[in-house]
Amino acid sequence: MATSLISGLIASGYASAQIWVSDVNPSTLQSLSQRLHVNITDDNRVLAEQVDVLVLAVKPQVLHEICRQIAPVIQQRKTLVVSIAAGINQDSLTQWLGAETAIVRCMPNTPALVLTGATALHANPRVDAVQKDTAESILRAVGLTLWVDDEAKLDAVTAVSGSGPAYYFLLMEAMEQAALNLGLDEADARLLIQQTALGAAKIALESSESPAVLRERVCSPGGTTQKAIETFQQNGFTEMVNKAMHAARDRSIEMSKQLGAD
Repeated sequence: MATSLISGLIASGYASAQIWVSDVNPSTLQSLSQRLHVNITDDNRVLAEQVDVLVLAVKPQVLHEICRQIAPVIQQRKTLVVSIAAGINQDSLTQWLGAETAIVRCMPNTPALVLTGATALHANPRVDAVQKDTAESILRAVGLTLWVDDEAKLDAVTAVSGSGPAYYFLLMEAMEQAALNLGLDEADARLLIQQTALGAAKIALESSESPAVLRERVCSPGGTTQKAIETFQQNGFTEMVNKAMHAARDRSIEMSKQLGAD
């Protein structure tokens, strides 16, 4: 995700010389330096001393220790901190970084890897208007962005767009297996399914109509599509999706409690 953000920022016009990257893996740093010509260091404190905006793009299990390392620098420089670490809420980040820290917490998703991500953001009260614009511009470099007015909504966002790509992959996987059972070969089935998913998403994005209306337009009364949709509905498809997304939301809340500050 961090590499995608860096690539997106450079593609959006940010100068490589303005970007610093810290990582524990020397080969990762060398690769980024050679490919993207960014500044590199293996010392988080050195990085924190060089930047006005610091993006935390690390595993949540190591975030507490990293925050402990950089907190004095963050407090001195009044740095804007943008966190994309899953499961770590702003209360925990504030405890670890200092009460006056300007923090934007984000929930991106994996399509950011191909610059078609969807990211929700929430700012704490110490983030000013300029900093909000800066945070949004960083995440907008890899796709769509939107702000939520309540941090708790990020748990719902996790269930919708954060985990959402896997739901579509699961449907594609099931469709591919069914296509094989119907006699198509794997390559043809996969290509048809991928293009169909892309086309459906494009129609939905470009239309002002709801998914329900778009679905109804595809379904001819008594036709093949109508029969398939009726089969989905009769087997509890909508309720299954509802239960799955509630389970994802609940797990997001649980992770925040497990990974956050005591």
